[in-house]
Amino acid sequence: MNDEPNPTTTPEWEELVADADGIAAEYRENGWDAVVLEPIDVTPVERADRAGLDVTIAESAYDRVADLVGSDDVSFGDAEVYYRPSEGKDRRFALVVERDEHSESAVFVPVTYALSASRAVFERALREEDLQLHIRPEAADEWIVFSHDDPSLFLEEADVREWTDG
Repeated sequence: MNDEPNPTTTPEWEELVADADGIAAEYRENGWDAVVLEPIDVTPVERADRAGLDVTIAESAYDRVADLVGSDDVSFGDAEVYYRPSEGKDRRFALVVERDEHSESAVFVPVTYALSASRAVFERALREEDLQLHIRPEAADEWIVFSHDDPSLFLEEADVREWTDG
């Protein structure tokens, strides 16, 4: 088990953020409004008021996403998930692109999580067919929720088989 809770300074993380920047540049070249988040922390959470992954970002980035989500012209209902194979490791990495085709707006959310620490969250998400990403500002107790009805996109196939068969 990896005892580093959120390695947002590892080479794998830096590669993921660079990929997010590159894909976002392609979106912008095609006329999209693309916001790339740089999470400070990603934490599994299971509470009465929310369950999923808490993604903590800087206040200024949160304000930009909140303005985009709050716009009457924008409705995020589509997502792409670029999952990186774990190569047998506990630490997982994925890039989530929250999209609104109509307004051509996208929010890029790099995430990392230790599977061992997140297992209960993912098992619940698979049962309920809903994995939520809670985008949170660093200094406030508020969040924006992006919901994913196919949590298996965030996991290895073997994990999904093991958890759903057992």
